[in-house]
Amino acid sequence: MWGSGDPSAAFPLGILLLLLAVLDGLVQGKEDYGRSEDGASGGAAGAAAGTAWTTSQEVVKRILPSDVQCQCNDGVLACRDEEGECACVANELLCDGHFDCLEGEDEAHCLREPCTGHLCTKTNKCVDSSLLCDGIDDCGDKSDERFCNLPQINANCTKPDQFTCADGKYCISVVWLCDGDADCQDKSDEADCSSTCQPQEHSCGDGRCIPKNWVCDGDPDCFDESDEQDCNKLSEPTCGPDQVLCTGDGRCIMQHYACDGENDCGDWSDEQNCDNETCPGDDFRCESGKCIERKWVCDGALDCSPHGEDEINCSQTIPVAGTQQPSECHPEESHACPNRCIAKEWKCDGTKDCSDGSDEVGCEFSCPPEHYTCFHTACIPLHRLCDGHHDCLFGDDEVGCPTEECTTLQCSSNICNPAKNSCLCPPGHSLAADNTTCVDVDECSLFRPCSQTCENVVGGFNCSCIPDYYMLRPDHLTCKASPPPAYLIFSNRAEIRLISLDRRNYSSIAEGLQNAISIDFHYEHRLIYWSDVSLDVIMRAFMNGTGETAIVRWGLRIPSGVSVDWVNDHVYWLDGITMRIEVANLDGSCRRPLIWTNLQKPRGLLVHPHKNLLIWTDWGSNPRIERAYLDGSGRQVVIEEGLHWPNGITLDYPTETLYWVDAKQHVIETAHIDGTNRRTILEGLRHPFAITVFEDTLYWTDWLTRSIEKADKRNGQSHTTLQGRLSFPMDIRSLHPTRQPRLLNSEKRGCSLRNGACSHLCLSSKDSYACYCPHGLILGPDRRTCSERPDRTLIFAQRKSLRMISLEDILENNNTAFTIASTSPSATNTSDMAQRCRQGVAVDWVGHKLYWTDAGTNRVEVANLDGSMRCLLVWRGLDKPRDIVVDPKDGYMFWTDWGKQAKIEQAGMDGENPRVLVSTNLKWPNGLAIDHSRRLLYWLDASTKSIEMARLDGTQRRALISGELDHPFGLALWRNLVFWTDWDTKSMYMADKETGANRQTIVQGLKDMMEVKVFERSQPTISSACDIMNGGCSHLCLLSPSVSGRKCACPTGVKLKTDRLTCYDGPEKALVFARREDVRLVSLDTPYRVDVILPLQGLQHAVALDIDAVTGDIFLPDSAAAIIFRVSHNGQVATPVVTSAINSVEGIAVDATGRKMYWTDLAMQSVEVSELDGTHRRVLFTGLNRPRAITTHYPSGRLFWTDWDEQYPRIETADMDGNNRMVLVDTDVAWPNGLTVDWQDLELYWTDAKANVIEAIGLDGLNRRRVITGLPHPYGVSTQGRWLYWTDWETKSLNRTLKRTGRSPSTIREGLAGIMDVKALPGPDVVRNACGTNNGGCSHLCLRQPNGYTCACPTGLMTLEGDPSRCEDEPQKYLIYGAKGTLGRISLDVEPLWEFPLPIPATSHPISVDVHYEKRLLFYAEADLQVIRVVSLRNMSYPWSVLSPGYTTPDSLAVDWVANNIYWTDSMRKVVEVARLDGSSAKVIINNSLDSPRAVAVFPSEGLLFWTDWGKPSKIERSYLDGSARTVIVDRNVGWPNGLAIDYEARKIYWNDAKGDTIDCSDLDGRNVVTLIQEAPHPFGLTLLDQHIYWTDWKKAAIERAEKTSGHNRRVVRSTIEGVMEVKAVTASSQPGWNACGDRNGGCTHLCFYLPTGHRCACPDILDERGCSSRPRFKVNGTRWSNNEIRLIEPNWHRNRWDKTNAPGLVPLLGVLVLVLVVSALAMMAVVAWWKFKRQTKMVNEPDGGALTYTNPTYSASNSDVNTDRKPFTWRRLHSENVHQVRMFEEKGEVAALISEGSSVEHESPPPTPPTRPDTAT
Repeated sequence: MWGSGDPSAAFPLGILLLLLAVLDGLVQGKEDYGRSEDGASGGAAGAAAGTAWTTSQEVVKRILPSDVQCQCNDGVLACRDEEGECACVANELLCDGHFDCLEGEDEAHCLREPCTGHLCTKTNKCVDSSLLCDGIDDCGDKSDERFCNLPQINANCTKPDQFTCADGKYCISVVWLCDGDADCQDKSDEADCSSTCQPQEHSCGDGRCIPKNWVCDGDPDCFDESDEQDCNKLSEPTCGPDQVLCTGDGRCIMQHYACDGENDCGDWSDEQNCDNETCPGDDFRCESGKCIERKWVCDGALDCSPHGEDEINCSQTIPVAGTQQPSECHPEESHACPNRCIAKEWKCDGTKDCSDGSDEVGCEFSCPPEHYTCFHTACIPLHRLCDGHHDCLFGDDEVGCPTEECTTLQCSSNICNPAKNSCLCPPGHSLAADNTTCVDVDECSLFRPCSQTCENVVGGFNCSCIPDYYMLRPDHLTCKASPPPAYLIFSNRAEIRLISLDRRNYSSIAEGLQNAISIDFHYEHRLIYWSDVSLDVIMRAFMNGTGETAIVRWGLRIPSGVSVDWVNDHVYWLDGITMRIEVANLDGSCRRPLIWTNLQKPRGLLVHPHKNLLIWTDWGSNPRIERAYLDGSGRQVVIEEGLHWPNGITLDYPTETLYWVDAKQHVIETAHIDGTNRRTILEGLRHPFAITVFEDTLYWTDWLTRSIEKADKRNGQSHTTLQGRLSFPMDIRSLHPTRQPRLLNSEKRGCSLRNGACSHLCLSSKDSYACYCPHGLILGPDRRTCSERPDRTLIFAQRKSLRMISLEDILENNNTAFTIASTSPSATNTSDMAQRCRQGVAVDWVGHKLYWTDAGTNRVEVANLDGSMRCLLVWRGLDKPRDIVVDPKDGYMFWTDWGKQAKIEQAGMDGENPRVLVSTNLKWPNGLAIDHSRRLLYWLDASTKSIEMARLDGTQRRALISGELDHPFGLALWRNLVFWTDWDTKSMYMADKETGANRQTIVQGLKDMMEVKVFERSQPTISSACDIMNGGCSHLCLLSPSVSGRKCACPTGVKLKTDRLTCYDGPEKALVFARREDVRLVSLDTPYRVDVILPLQGLQHAVALDIDAVTGDIFLPDSAAAIIFRVSHNGQVATPVVTSAINSVEGIAVDATGRKMYWTDLAMQSVEVSELDGTHRRVLFTGLNRPRAITTHYPSGRLFWTDWDEQYPRIETADMDGNNRMVLVDTDVAWPNGLTVDWQDLELYWTDAKANVIEAIGLDGLNRRRVITGLPHPYGVSTQGRWLYWTDWETKSLNRTLKRTGRSPSTIREGLAGIMDVKALPGPDVVRNACGTNNGGCSHLCLRQPNGYTCACPTGLMTLEGDPSRCEDEPQKYLIYGAKGTLGRISLDVEPLWEFPLPIPATSHPISVDVHYEKRLLFYAEADLQVIRVVSLRNMSYPWSVLSPGYTTPDSLAVDWVANNIYWTDSMRKVVEVARLDGSSAKVIINNSLDSPRAVAVFPSEGLLFWTDWGKPSKIERSYLDGSARTVIVDRNVGWPNGLAIDYEARKIYWNDAKGDTIDCSDLDGRNVVTLIQEAPHPFGLTLLDQHIYWTDWKKAAIERAEKTSGHNRRVVRSTIEGVMEVKAVTASSQPGWNACGDRNGGCTHLCFYLPTGHRCACPDILDERGCSSRPRFKVNGTRWSNNEIRLIEPNWHRNRWDKTNAPGLVPLLGVLVLVLVVSALAMMAVVAWWKFKRQTKMVNEPDGGALTYTNPTYSASNSDVNTDRKPFTWRRLHSENVHQVRMFEEKGEVAALISEGSSVEHESPPPTPPTRPDTAT
């Protein structure tokens, strides 16, 4: 166009040239003006040019006096130029790349088109990236030549394992992608990282997954609170007796949190109605009752929450630190998402909280106006640019400055800035104080740029990371930890939770805790530790939540800090009440106190094993941070100034930097491990509690914001919320191997190497180590071995603990009291000794007996040292017995009595001949002690404040210390010393026992000081009459002052026989009653009424019981455990007899004559009967309302039970076989609880808790009468002789009255909280059994009825046709299901459809089941054990494993009943496998393109295999039985396909979808998909039988069924089956069909696969010694017998289905065989020729053994391609995508390869486990 000669082209060309000339003039004019030194000429030039580039007639520059403020017209920038004169810069000159203002204001905040190359810092030019660092100043400000001395990042990723960041800046490893840690500056490595939740998880709005049992728990765990939406409160919340209800959110907290001054509920409801009227000392009392220190008043912090009255009426206003709480949806404090508002802290935190991701847009770092942005994202004022001082990390503030050689300044660099007349320095240098000398900048100390190690070099610095554990990131500043990904573990009081740093994974490790405060872990051992301040224990569990146990139980009061030494395998903890720091082995053994002095309120604790250091915080009256070596030595204060509430503390091990939080000052501070370089990281926090560090980030919990926060560890920048809306966030730890770096074996020294050769503890000091002993043991002469047990110790009691002091330590003045035992709120009492008011205890070391006094019951008792054979000695004449001592030498015991008439008494150790020794001048006689050598009795009196003594007969009484004590309590003697405790002074003292001189204080400052005793192992040997053969006694032999020297005694309640040596086996008459958590017995034989606890362990909710009159065994249901136990009469042996398919048994009756057991189940609304061993269970009645008590009367053959339904309460009766049911009482009855039959008077008695009566009626329903009225809450009832006994809930008592008149009522025992059922012994007589000796000829149950007996079958079984006395061995049609801890069966033959457990031992968690009907074998996969097991249905007592643990992790299995193969899926290894029924010949048949294979099913007669896959997309696939001809048949609208079942008749396949909550079906090719069932909450297992489909439902814990063709007539078969998983229908016709593999395994040596084209032999992945051939060894019959016809097998899809019952056999005609042989011989040559031809196209391997091994291209010849590494049993993430449905393949379609080149099999998780019940921990 330009050279065309067209005149039209000249016009635009002329205009363009003119514009260029004008622009050139403008620029030239500006440059000339800027360089002019003549004010006039400059002004003229400016005026001349002004016509072209001024606005509003304003010149560009005008000169004004320096003291006049610069003023310009509107829209024109006013500034001062280089001479300090005023300049007015028009808009046209702004952002033109030239600086007209001194400070560059005209070129600041300029918006330009995006620069694809390098944007120059000063000139704003955009230069190509290839021009960087080429030695030429292309920018004009030298910014393109900056940072050329730094290592260059190669962003052109050339390696296959590298990823290029989207901004092109960095090249990172692909393993860093989607790891939750943004390694690219633009975070592109964390983009498009999808996450799909598993079935047992809830999906939050931001894509995170949380456990489903966190939904609607009142605690928002999702950021969008979707887990707490649509939660309807079904009932008002209730709390336990030791809990307090929070009115705001309905949570329950422990009682001791109420009125403690802390806002535990979050709404202060736990601090209301508190009666704290005063505070100790000068403390200030808040309105809530909380007490705070006076110095906190008017300090600017609101310590009195919520009203802050400590800051009212203060003289000056002090800013309140950290009290600004973010408010969502506030316009200035929140960010607006499209559909909600989020807290401003969530913006630019790296996580997309808005659905559109708008909270992560525009997050680039920027500085405020008038500031310069340094390259490392720091801000400095503009006036500090080019001033010669290195203010930016990389010195970019001193790059591109105007320079010239120095003429007037004496600059060492000879570089000057003429604009500022100052010296400049080369890169990496800065001006010294003289402003002329350049010195090297120490970037490491000035900027702290590196994550870990920083090395300063001349002109720069180098960062490095700890090798093997960290890698330097592409920014060359920060370090990234090596895999695996890091997590945070934190305690939430009731839970310990785990959260990933990207918040994608959020789960619970331990649930149902009481008050978990401090936590730590041992990474190598996969252990987690925590302290519980409610239970006062140190707990331990594996990181998967299993193996939870208490490792330290005793002597803890508030264990507020726990830390693990992972190098030497020790655990340390501190206690804020006992004020000690202790250490023990990882299992809690070898416990030893380390530090116990000068501790006030220790809180945070950490160990640094590599430096042998222990560091802790103490926020007492002198707050400080201290440290000591691991053995407690070298203690020193690290930080003590400026601390108030130092709570949590953590250590960055690579840099040895401490970080701690101060809740009072609302700050995070840091210092070196020695206390130097202290500085503040972050201020203005709310109430930080605990803190941890990982890589470059600090994480901490905050009580007030109830969140986990994070910020940069170096400067506190990027402060954001990681997880909010937590209930009570407490301690926090970062979980990663780098937090606990291991020592190599070659690096182990001292204690880390074989425990330093120490027998017990090995502890390190600064540069050495030594062996130490647990408290009380003594280190031997070799300085390595401790004594086996304590020899001499002083033991004293506090109210809740026992403590021990070594007597050697006392003599050495090293008095450390060590707790050896304590009581706990959770402790389970095996006897009521811990529930009474025990006062004194004495040990008979000669007769090996234990004596004690009980002031609550006024008794003196004795027992063996193990507590067995407890015997009551003295119960008359006692008022308040206190201390007791024994004198085995003379056979006497002594005790003090605090009653109205205080006294000291004496009696024989057999309890005989008690008498008073001292009764004058006594008031509060407490401690007693005997000086055996001097034969003196010592005692102390708290009233007279004295210690006295007398001879053992009470004579020669005198005072040792008179009137000088405060409140003496316990007393002990040892050698020449007397020891005593003092209640008021909280101390223990010692003095000379003869004179009382040399008084010393041993222990002080311990409240509740009580009894004290001396233990000395070497006691004098004394022979006694009980030494030989227990003195001839059958039970107890007690020392006695009598001539014989001993007396035989019996356990409480048992009488001694006339020979005075032998006891009866038990009481002849007694009462046995249940008390929820224990069972007790009260003898009626003795003159006293004392209840004895049977030694049963672990009872939770025992409300009913009955006794077998033949054996004396007690039958006891525990409703909480859902078990019925048979307990021996002495309580020593408890055997479960019914362990499943029961729920809440509230009544039980033993038929002692008929040997049967009847019970009611409240939850299942039923009455059942079984044999006494729990077998042959039969449901008699269902559909009851609220059945409770039950009893029988064998002579009449009648059964009675109560039903306290509120609408229709009644008492019913029926024959004992379940016939002739009728209502006996239904008028004037409300809450019929207890029930019993008086066999003597033929009356039925019952209690009515609402009518407050006990009534009786004849067994014939006549003569109803009231026995006794006005009872508060009667429950259990029983008769014995002429007495009627009952329990009362409200009065907590056991009572009796005359049964016929109701007169003479009396209380036998009281104070029995939770008392329930009661039974009297002996029970009814055993009469003649109507069933005789042969069970009445019945095969199963023989049940009594009024006219004789009835033969009955267990529920589900039918009687044999023609023989009503015999039952079938198994149902004809039934379901087998797998559930938590059980395999069960539901018969479909007869109603009711009831589940019963199969008697298969050691069943853990069966998740998949299948049956081989012909062989009567049940196969099941155990999720917990990771095995496939099999058991015979004919004898279920002996299951065995067919696939051992470690070989596979089966998800689902299916049995090929024709070929006798078993198939299973393995989602972890992503394979489908097959083996023979015995587990041999295992082979992987599919191992590529599988994501998460789940359910599997087979169609043997068609040669088809089906399976589901939860991959992306989820789908259902099909192949031949050998894995070939694979195709997808359904891949649309499939979410989580669980169950899979085939209708062999209708040729359809069924599946359920746990995500879509549907059950669907289709043809075998996936066509004609029909949804049969909708709104199935969570279907899992699926099966078919006749015209119905059956499925299990996790959410409902039920099995349902519906019509298989329409889905109509839906019905719940059974419910309340906890953890129900798989279900399979079993019947003779459920496994039809036949194929060639059914005839002698198809002639195959190992595996036979039937295909539509014929059968095929295959070899296992691992060959055995037999050798394998891929060809049949012989020809099998390809025909089947049917109606006397021989028909060929038809290999097309629509041939008739075979009947397996007509399996082919050998042709019985010899002629036919001969003919076959002849034909075979004639055809041999043709066969050989054909085989040679086929060999060329077929892969045949010939192993060394000579056997032919066929290798199909679609197989792997071994399992080497399958990664068999094992992972823990976990759920995998699930997802679903809708894709098009694929057509079924044609019969002759290509066979897809199962393994392709380069394919890989990734690890995936095995099958899901069912959701756990909210009230149990799994």
